[in-house]
Amino acid sequence: MILTVTPNPSLDRTYEVRSLDRGEVIRATGEQVDPGGKGVNVSRAVAAAGQRTVAVLPLGGAPGALVADLLHAQGIDVAPVPITGATRSNIAVAEPDGTLTKINAPGPELSPAEAELLLETVRAQYQAADITWITCCGSLPRGLAPSWYADLVARAHAAGARIALDTSGPALLEALRERPDVVKPNAEELAEAVGRPLVTVGDAAKAAEELRTMGAGAVLASLGADGQLLVNAAGTWFGSARVDAVRSNVGAGDSSLAGFLIAGGSGPEALASAVAHGAAAVQLPGSVMPTPADLDLSAVTVTSEVPVDRVLTEPVS
Repeated sequence: MILTVTPNPSLDRTYEVRSLDRGEVIRATGEQVDPGGKGVNVSRAVAAAGQRTVAVLPLGGAPGALVADLLHAQGIDVAPVPITGATRSNIAVAEPDGTLTKINAPGPELSPAEAELLLETVRAQYQAADITWITCCGSLPRGLAPSWYADLVARAHAAGARIALDTSGPALLEALRERPDVVKPNAEELAEAVGRPLVTVGDAAKAAEELRTMGAGAVLASLGADGQLLVNAAGTWFGSARVDAVRSNVGAGDSSLAGFLIAGGSGPEALASAVAHGAAAVQLPGSVMPTPADLDLSAVTVTSEVPVDRVLTEPVS
């Protein structure tokens, strides 16, 4: 079973519109309300694949209660940490060409006692169930120091758990010293971590290897429309997939991480699963997570011959 930790969850509303015209009254053509946050999305993708998962997350107020209800409705076990603040609400606006505009609220501020209770809840859940991976995802809310993830990784490793980490900035750099088993940056997060631009797939591969020297056991890097990289002690692989039409990329990276862990979390087969899940997710509305019926492994290519000279569709400065 996969346990997810989402320190700053959200209630996400996604509106589909014909065009986003600033200052105008816009009538949505579709609406989706989902529980949100990177770790929450990983749990949703795992559950959509028919596997068990438990989501640990701080919840407060009416939005928090609705997040828990929505997760339960999707067959996800929830281990809530009660907080005094209200869970944040986010808005995303999706246009037909795949352009996505997001407004993310800052979220509540956690007290020191709530931050410690969150860590203790992770420990209790790990000890109570047969957990294969602990997946720690997303930004840290106000009140949690950048070293909070590092503390969680250290405690989890002391208990014998494997850790997958998807965060960025100082929180990622702090956690690397505790040697998480897998980290999953996107291209922007990868460039930020190494402090230099990424123009080609080869640049991204070198940056991922640098993260390994900084402490990551393996790096699963999402490069958007260009595919994904997996860099570990055994080598480097590049995966891509044919996508007919992009509808929404909300949660696509989280779906990829879920696919990677579902397939064992190591090696080219797991990378193929990650790519298939991500490709399926972008072809679904809002942050809907793909089921096995949505996956098309025949459209996925994984190779150890990394196209190092290929220029990224969206180079990162």
